[in-house]
Amino acid sequence: MNATPWLYALGVVVLVVGIAVSIALHELGHMVPAKLFGTKVTQYFIGFGRTLWSTRKGETECGVKAVPLGGYVKIVGMLPPNKGDDPGTVRKSNTGMFTQLAFDARSAEYEHVTPEDEPRLFYRLPWWKKAIVMAGGPVVNLVIAFILFAALFMTIPSQNVENATTTVETVSDCAIPAAEAGRKCTAADPVTPAKQAGLTPGDTITSFNGTPISSWDQLTDLIRANGDSPATIEYVRDGAEQKVTVNTSVQPRPTKTDPDKVERVGFLGVSPYVPAQREDLGFAVATMGDMTVSTVKAIGSLPEKMVEVTKAAFGAERGQDTPMSPVGASRVAGELTSAEGATWSDRVFSVGLLLAGLNLFLGLFNLIPLLPLDGGHIAGALWEGLRNAIARLRRRPIPGPVDVAKMLPVAYAVGAVLLVMGIILVYTDIVNPVRLT
Repeated sequence: MNATPWLYALGVVVLVVGIAVSIALHELGHMVPAKLFGTKVTQYFIGFGRTLWSTRKGETECGVKAVPLGGYVKIVGMLPPNKGDDPGTVRKSNTGMFTQLAFDARSAEYEHVTPEDEPRLFYRLPWWKKAIVMAGGPVVNLVIAFILFAALFMTIPSQNVENATTTVETVSDCAIPAAEAGRKCTAADPVTPAKQAGLTPGDTITSFNGTPISSWDQLTDLIRANGDSPATIEYVRDGAEQKVTVNTSVQPRPTKTDPDKVERVGFLGVSPYVPAQREDLGFAVATMGDMTVSTVKAIGSLPEKMVEVTKAAFGAERGQDTPMSPVGASRVAGELTSAEGATWSDRVFSVGLLLAGLNLFLGLFNLIPLLPLDGGHIAGALWEGLRNAIARLRRRPIPGPVDVAKMLPVAYAVGAVLLVMGIILVYTDIVNPVRLT
């Protein structure tokens, strides 16, 4: 029996379950501190839409809904009443669409609030407790990401290019431009200098144009700087020292500082042997730091990338660095687990790394200071704290809580944009998915 379909399905299921667990823990990150601070939490659900299953734990209904695209915790009293109004009563006269939006939201918020609930409403919390409750979800995702990074790197041997040796692992048959990487050689492609020189896998390069080689990074710099000039290469093969002279060629290659930029540099056509090894905690911290920077940049370029995804939805070529929905990520997980020649360690490592990256993205994305994202509520709480501090310094009365209801038009607009983005991503991931090959 062909095991590939089963391995593909396994990867999909593992990632879907991993995303569901991550969402559940994200919402727990909100609910636990909210309950610890005494606020009333009436609902804790994974998904949206029709309820598939639910149970009641004390005053909180917990359950699963039909559409597994997120989750929510219902914390009572997120919106404060209008200034001067009774908390259970909202104004009856409103003018303007935006005012009406706030009026309707407040009406829904206080529809089931009883006098006994009044001391436990969320808006009554100090600003710093509000910030902790709203930051709890994203922080949980960041913690999950770090735990996964640390567990993967510290328990499963992996290849880290920083550990590259000066021993050749592969010799390219032809020189293919970086923009066409991955395709097979054709008769029109020039033979690589390494192939012409007779270098083979297992050769250990010891010298380049008279310069002793101590690291692969050093060798790369020397090759790139050599242009199309002659190069005398000394190497050890089967314990015997050998020497060969060959002209390096000039090929377009990504710059060392920015992989998205290309420059014409010297080219030999060899890649190093990188031993698989376990890393320490410091490596996991550094890796998460690097990926955090990359993720922040990716979030910043999201509008531009969404244009690419939209074009791909109508037949344009889709780049591997474009954003994906959970549907696309699940397909990638399936490809990773069903890849030919992959070991079980490879499968666990690759899918775990994918799930860690998704948690990192979810945590950072939710910190964007716009409603309805968690970062919007955090920003409101921080502004409340700053406003109160300024009032104390000026010996003025402490202002009331920040009224996030005034930002509901922004929340609805951002929510609509996110919904459209989600639909486009899911559709494109079905008709034109990101593929690893």
